[in-house]
Amino acid sequence: MTSLILAGLAATGVYLLVTPRSARRRSTRERFDVRAVADRAELALQRAGLDGVSPTQFAATVLGVAVVAAALASLVIGPGIGAALVGLLAGSIPVTSWRSRRSAARRAAREHWPRLIEELRVLTGPMGRPIPQALLEVGSRGPAALRPAFAAAQREWNLTTDFERTVTVLKDRLADPTADATCETLLVVHEVGGELDRRLASLAADRRRDLNDRRDAQARLAGARTARLFVILVPLGMAVAGLNVGDGREAYRSTVGQILVVAAILMVGLCWWWAARLMRLPVDERVFDR
Repeated sequence: MTSLILAGLAATGVYLLVTPRSARRRSTRERFDVRAVADRAELALQRAGLDGVSPTQFAATVLGVAVVAAALASLVIGPGIGAALVGLLAGSIPVTSWRSRRSAARRAAREHWPRLIEELRVLTGPMGRPIPQALLEVGSRGPAALRPAFAAAQREWNLTTDFERTVTVLKDRLADPTADATCETLLVVHEVGGELDRRLASLAADRRRDLNDRRDAQARLAGARTARLFVILVPLGMAVAGLNVGDGREAYRSTVGQILVVAAILMVGLCWWWAARLMRLPVDERVFDR
């Protein structure tokens, strides 16, 4: 029972990690506003393409996975801190999935924005489309990962015809530096005028250079990313094999076995986290976010 409680509390803590870091920079009053926290969590899920999942449902999933995993681990290695840590690791799987989906959405945006900007140049230049219409038209034909954000912006435009509010919705949903820069460029030219084609051409060229640099860096890291999987697979395979050798199951249930299980989980987790930090590519900071 203790392990289940610990796993539940740990999983709840893991879920809270989905709250954007910008929340830490908010005022104390806003930070403890339950509705504001729920809205930020919902927006974080939407950015990962989980529009149909509420924060409550996501929290229930994390908690359920953690409790079930901790219960199963208790049957194998006995109740204790080891089972609680297994529950914590299992509870982190939905969070990891969310982070992967969010990263995939960012990669899709990074890959496609140079082409989208070029399409904007054509629509607002030779074809003479109004800026709001051009932006929403480009988004409706864009990659699937970006369409929900543009659909939300289209709804805002249909309701208010306020371009500033429309690009704010788009920026909030995409949370991407290139989207921020493109939207701000379009908004400034729409409001006060200016030479749009030259600005978009410069932005597209800069994004292409950054994209090529990232592709080169990822190609160099491909082997290291594959090797990192062995940090998980080798200890896990040895642990499973140990259950079927002699009195392996009883060894896991002993006090020394519990201590070793906890130490192994912590070491593997630390190695995985440290390797991820070493291989992480720089992330462009958002300049025009609210």
